[in-house]
Amino acid sequence: MASILAVDDSASMRKMVAFTLKGAGYEVEEAVDGVDALTKAQIKKFDCIVTDVNMPNKDGIALIRDLRSLPDYKYIPMLMLTTESGIEKKQEGKAAGATGWIVKPFDPEQLLRTLKKVLG
Repeated sequence: MASILAVDDSASMRKMVAFTLKGAGYEVEEAVDGVDALTKAQIKKFDCIVTDVNMPNKDGIALIRDLRSLPDYKYIPMLMLTTESGIEKKQEGKAAGATGWIVKPFDPEQLLRTLKKVLG
């Protein structure tokens, strides 16, 4: 089953995402912010990244931009899971390389459907 890196500075949100994904059979690791996620992604290659936008140290958009510059993550799906729903922020995410955008509070079924779609 695919391995997913769930990135969010909110411990409760990380746990909800991990619970949803593990329940569907995915292998899940968690990261507390973009810096932690980048470190973990350089140690192990994940099949998909699910990240918040607003986080301390390195936000989700900077994380995606940094990951896209790495050969291992050039084509890996990266989903934004965030409270941000403004068109400018979405365009910024798309320009950084985000594959999709899900607005919180998230519907677990929507997250699983989206993952299934991007993972093929």
